[in-house]
Amino acid sequence: MPDALMLFAAGFGTRMGALTATRPKPLVEVAGRPLIDHALDLASGAGVGRIVVNTHYLPDQIAAHLAGRGILLSHEPQILETGGGLKAARGLLDSAEVFTLNSDAIWAGPNPLALLRAAWRPEAMDALLLLVPPERARGHRGRGDFLCDAAGRLSRGPGLIYPGAQIIKTDAVAQVTKDVFSLNLVWDRLLARQRLYGLTYPGQWCDVGRPEGIAEAEALLHEAGHA
Repeated sequence: MPDALMLFAAGFGTRMGALTATRPKPLVEVAGRPLIDHALDLASGAGVGRIVVNTHYLPDQIAAHLAGRGILLSHEPQILETGGGLKAARGLLDSAEVFTLNSDAIWAGPNPLALLRAAWRPEAMDALLLLVPPERARGHRGRGDFLCDAAGRLSRGPGLIYPGAQIIKTDAVAQVTKDVFSLNLVWDRLLARQRLYGLTYPGQWCDVGRPEGIAEAEALLHEAGHA
């Protein structure tokens, strides 16, 4: 079973405007705590043993914030996107199957990583994506990313939203010869082989990609009794 997590924290956070002019987005606070700490709470709650955080924009601030926690850093001299970042961190992750998690979201409900682990079937799956129905997503402006059949196999199309949590086999990423690429490239390859699966999240999720997402996330935590 997966016991390593890739936590994405390298982006510029440009949609946050002035909030990220002098600090990286993972250090923007929601309910008095940096976003990255909310994400790390999920990893701790799921008992994840190894955590790798990728960095690029203002990396010294993230390194200082995480110092002494036993978290490994994968610094990217250039932005490698999600797929390239995961590929570059494979040696540090040291696992054939890993969790990945975005650091710019707030969850209210069951631990998303624990749910993924319980549903993971490596004999059938090369990746398992957690998905959120639009009515349980806040701060998200898209039409959704995937459709899911009765067996859990995914196809592209507006519908369920990918909120940035999955389990994926690192071999699927290593097979891409590019250094800079999105995980969408990997997912499309897995879709063609019917090895991409989804799991619907029963709780609520808030995207904190824009300044207004902070208030929405804090309201969500308050409603859930966490803030």
